Order: sequence, then C-alpha cells, then structure tokens
Amino acid sequence: MTRSDPHTAIPRQRGAALVVSLIMLALVTLVVITALNIGSSNFRAVSNTQFRDEAIAAAELAIREVISSDFTAAPGPQPGLEIDLNDDDVVDYVVNIAEPQCIYAAQASEADPSSLSLPGAMTEASTWNTVWELDATVTPANAGEATVRVRSGVRVLLEESELDMVCP
Repeated sequence: MTRSDPHTAIPRQRGAALVVSLIMLALVTLVVITALNIGSSNFRAVSNTQFRDEAIAAAELAIREVISSDFTAAPGPQPGLEIDLNDDDVVDYVVNIAEPQCIYAAQASEADPSSLSLPGAMTEASTWNTVWELDATVTPANAGEATVRVRSGVRVLLEESELDMVCP
C-alpha cells in the first residue's frame, strides 16, 4: 500500500476564484448603480420639462384672464391668481402679474383715404393702437420647485381719452 503525498493528492486553492468573483460582483454593482443614476437623471429632466410646460400654461391662462377684463381702465398688478390646471379643485400654481406696461402707441389709420397724408392730429381718427407688456411670475403651490417667468404682449385699441389716462 502506497501512500500519496497529501500535498499532491488535493490541489491547493489559493483563492483565485474568490478574487475573480468579487471583482465581477463589484463590476456588476457599478453597472447597476450607473444605470440607476442615468435613469433617475432622465426622470428629473422630464419632470422639470413637464413642470415648465405646465407653469407656462398657467401663466398664459392667467394672462388671458387679465386681458379679457378691462385691464387698461386702471392698470395695476394682479397678485395671487390661483390656477387649477386639471380641474380637481386644488390650486396647482399661483401667478403674480406685474402692472401692465404700455410700451407703444400709434394712431389707428381709420381716416378717410384723402386725409391719410395729413399729420395724425389733423385726421378724424381718434383711436390708438397700443401695445401692452404683461409680466407673469408663476410659483407652484407645492414648495420646492422653481418659479417660471413669462412675458407676453397684447395689442389693445383705445380711444384718445383712454390713451391719455393710461399710456404716457
């Protein structure tokens, strides 16, 4: 009966498989973490774009509400307009509109064709095309999101008496 050398019968494992598997596990973990970070940053980008689009829609709705009234009679700021975009009776956005500014006025050309070459004061046209700038700042009802600022222009036809009161 021969005895074999205990060192040659069972090959010695030096832990190479363990080291290789730990390295592979670390690489797979890095790949998964990177994929999660990319996915969450894409989600944040899409959420920010959606918020921006909704805030612009809220500002346009508030501006439409202001210009549908007779805002030129006594132009003033419109603070705290509450906007519910999805009709769930919960305020989604609060819009603050600064005082509308008359930035341009020109006499409307309603004069007779024979008097178009005369200066404006000598024609019979007493209406004026005015251009107004409205500046809306939108803040979300939920704190923590950024605000959005929307500037819009509108043309309003005014009588000369109205023009003298509201447009310098």
